Amino acid sequence: MSLNSFGHLFRVTTWGESHGPALGATVDGCPPGIEVDAAQLQHWLDRRKPGQSKYTTQRREPDAVEILSGVFEGKTTGTPVQMMIRNTDQRSKDYGDIAEKFRPGHADITYWQKYGIRDYRGGGRSSARETAARVAAGGLARAALEALAPGIEIRGYMTQVGPHGIDRSRFDEGQIEENPFWCPDAGAAEQWAGYLDGLRKSGNSVGAICEIVARGVPAGLGAPIYGKLDTDLAAAMMSINAVKGVEIGEGMAAACLTGEENADEIFPGNDGQPVYSSNHAGGILGGISTGQEIVVRFAVKPTSSILKTRQTITKAGAAAEIITKGRHDPCVGIRAVPVGEAMMALVLLDHLLLHRGQIGDAGGRIG
Repeated sequence: MSLNSFGHLFRVTTWGESHGPALGATVDGCPPGIEVDAAQLQHWLDRRKPGQSKYTTQRREPDAVEILSGVFEGKTTGTPVQMMIRNTDQRSKDYGDIAEKFRPGHADITYWQKYGIRDYRGGGRSSARETAARVAAGGLARAALEALAPGIEIRGYMTQVGPHGIDRSRFDEGQIEENPFWCPDAGAAEQWAGYLDGLRKSGNSVGAICEIVARGVPAGLGAPIYGKLDTDLAAAMMSINAVKGVEIGEGMAAACLTGEENADEIFPGNDGQPVYSSNHAGGILGGISTGQEIVVRFAVKPTSSILKTRQTITKAGAAAEIITKGRHDPCVGIRAVPVGEAMMALVLLDHLLLHRGQIGDAGGRIG
């Protein structure tokens, strides 16, 4: 299997399977001298790890990250950084019944059609367990961003669970860490709790929408045509397991606006920096950051592993019924929020390094 790497200068390769002994990431291109240690990375992994509430899978994994190379005396050396996370709570026997069957909504059937072999234990490489490695790499990217562009702040949250969205008039960033849904609306969080309780008890699942915002991003990141910042952000978010749609700024809703409504007007600022009337563009114009908040949303489909009888076929092509046992998230979007934050950090750092390498301090001045 190829294509397990992403990024240009800050390049991440993830490895491992859901029910293997371990998984991890190898990061090449991290600048030297970045202060980082395992405890710093662990903070981000703890936000993603399973079993933290009844609304996520009850698989109990400490997700303890080990740094095997590329860091000496608490600083990166400029050589590849190898990070490993051991799997400790696999229950492969839960998947014995599906070895010859394909789970509807999963990658089982396409993996078999492509490779002629599949790891049926929890989905193997296609499992969302792989995202733990991305979050570890994202933690390293955050440390580098803090050193190279300390004004950048990345924040993710959920805006919708199934048909139930937040009330933007009640948006309170302080609420995000106060509930298990990363929800900025206390009222919506309470509603989601009751809604997901019912789905969980019935063995069903539902999708969600997550929003990732980056503040303090300097203007000028990205490049026209094939190096667009929004192209790489869209690809990064779309690569997350179960994501079926990505939008930047106004996104799909921009199709309902007129040009007069959609164009963000520009005014002179007191410090010589431009001031925009709005941010329909999501902080990116022509593939290049404007200096405004970068706003990305992605839609996560319902967890396909549900305790409901579904129709399928076997590898031999015979009709069959299937119920997916095991421990699964009633809404996988909950744990997708820290993953989306990590992907934002990885793309921003990569583009920051690309910009520094090609442009340096050159660039147009306003005023």
